[in-house]
Amino acid sequence: MKILPPTLRPNWRYLAVRVVSESPVRRGAFIDAITHSALSLLGDVTASMCNISLFGFDDGMAVVRCEREWTEETRCVLATIHTIKGQRVGLHVLGISGTVKSATEKYIPQSTLLNGK
Repeated sequence: MKILPPTLRPNWRYLAVRVVSESPVRRGAFIDAITHSALSLLGDVTASMCNISLFGFDDGMAVVRCEREWTEETRCVLATIHTIKGQRVGLHVLGISGTVKSATEKYIPQSTLLNGK
């Protein structure tokens, strides 16, 4: 299979997000909340065009990936999440970056999302 040239690959944006909750939130529950919120707010077609996915999640910090043209819609989706599995949560977008490395270095200084420590 042939690899796409850089001009045809999607441009990603990575959102550094802080999850504030009463008790620890599980990764699967957070993914379900993002999916449900995106489908109910944007609809099936627009939600699939945003291509939102959870890239990293640990200790109340997350990195959410989306396509560049749909960054504002992704922020709206995250803003509408207020409960996960019946517990109240607050999501704060710390910043947006074009690479995972800069998102974790700039906005999540002591990150354990990707290095597994």
